[in-house]
Amino acid sequence: MLKTSLDRLRIVGMMEGASFLLLLGVAMPLKYLAGMPQMVRVVGMLHGILFMLYVAAVFQASVELRWPLRRLVAALAASVLPFGPFVFDAHLRRERAAEG
Repeated sequence: MLKTSLDRLRIVGMMEGASFLLLLGVAMPLKYLAGMPQMVRVVGMLHGILFMLYVAAVFQASVELRWPLRRLVAALAASVLPFGPFVFDAHLRRERAAEG
């Protein structure tokens, strides 16, 4: 399942995107509305680790698949936008389906 750099990127992207939404949608409101900063520490650390793994996976896929600079920048930009990794993954899936 995780044999290719693209497969690894897609899986890590899904986890990173979910952790970002969890951080923004659950942990931060709990911190600021309910006075519970613990969730931000836990989810924030998890998201930070997944973010670094995502960036590493993007660079690995970029090198192996010889992506143009534009795609590399798009993949990295996706990581800082809510729902960005999901949109980028959908683009990759459509492209892969068109190829094969």
